[in-house]
Amino acid sequence: MIQYSKEAIVKLTQYKIVRYAFIGGVSTFIHIFTAALYIYFINESLLQSNIIGFLFAYSFSYTVQSHFVFEHKISAKRATKYFVVQLASLLLAIALSNLFESYNVYIRTVIVVVLLPFITYITHKFWTFNT
Repeated sequence: MIQYSKEAIVKLTQYKIVRYAFIGGVSTFIHIFTAALYIYFINESLLQSNIIGFLFAYSFSYTVQSHFVFEHKISAKRATKYFVVQLASLLLAIALSNLFESYNVYIRTVIVVVLLPFITYITHKFWTFNT
């Protein structure tokens, strides 16, 4: 079993991309958890549950990424840009999945999961938070 020292973890978190990926993972969990709760307790609509899950995840992600990764204050302008990037990311995920439709569904998922965080990180770094 791999043992991680506190110093190694602290060193890893010095890299913004690592913090970005971690917060992205937590945001994904928030989306899934919120959607599942909505389905279980309120309504079985996948559309409604995913919209609610997205809104909770987006709010968390934008707030924490702003402070912890990009070190900016919250602003309506950056929140709008962040939303545009996240929406474009969803459309790109669909396009990539369709582009590689001849591949196994798991391979397509891995392609999307690996490429999109890098693309969104770079876009946020140079467009969303470059003000």
